[in-house]
Amino acid sequence: MQNEVVLLHGWGMNKAVWQLCEEALAPTTPIKAVNIPGFGGTPSAEGDYSLERNALLIAEQLMPQSVLIGWSLGGLFALYLAAHFPDKVSKVILVASTPFFCEQADWPGIAPKVLNNFETQLQTNSAKTIERFLAIQAMGSEHAREDIKQLKALLGTLPEAEAKALAGGLEILKSQDLRGEFSQLQLPIIGIFGRLDSLVPQAAVEKMQALNPNFKAHTLAKASHAPFISHKEAFLSLLKLIV
Repeated sequence: MQNEVVLLHGWGMNKAVWQLCEEALAPTTPIKAVNIPGFGGTPSAEGDYSLERNALLIAEQLMPQSVLIGWSLGGLFALYLAAHFPDKVSKVILVASTPFFCEQADWPGIAPKVLNNFETQLQTNSAKTIERFLAIQAMGSEHAREDIKQLKALLGTLPEAEAKALAGGLEILKSQDLRGEFSQLQLPIIGIFGRLDSLVPQAAVEKMQALNPNFKAHTLAKASHAPFISHKEAFLSLLKLIV
């Protein structure tokens, strides 16, 4: 029996962004997209928003030996689940995602001031903050405007995210460091990246390969942070080979 594929979305998004991928893979692969708790109308765990509490809610939905595909923030959830619920996860596919998103002296990533600005903006206008984040995700893509329009349309098919989840998700992107777990994982981990991604630079991908020699990375030359939207055919062709 084929392992179930589970799709995890990114910050500010919901499971609807995976609609095209689900439709393409469903005829041959058991597949489902799930909302990260607090997004798309799915309630978050009680108390402060944390990766640990909300990953537990996702773990309860997983079949044994699932293949997790995590985009951006969803990749952190996928890596955490693989490390802490090993019977539930047989493979992790990271899409434009790293084990640590925040730039450090020894680690390429998103400048802390960018994440701080998002946190400040979120307190006054969450809708505008998500729009700005969408624009950054599409930056570099040949058809950025169309990519943003498509993501917004998919996003709008489900309820808005909880304020707690938006703020907590940003905090996870800023501070959650899973490089230790990533380096120790023995299961297959494969990455699909966009060379033009301003949030996940290629230098970070090289650092990941140094951390875990088993990690295999594929880069789409003209894609940015949402390759499954901007370069759907190339992305799906690759995904079908590695899933």
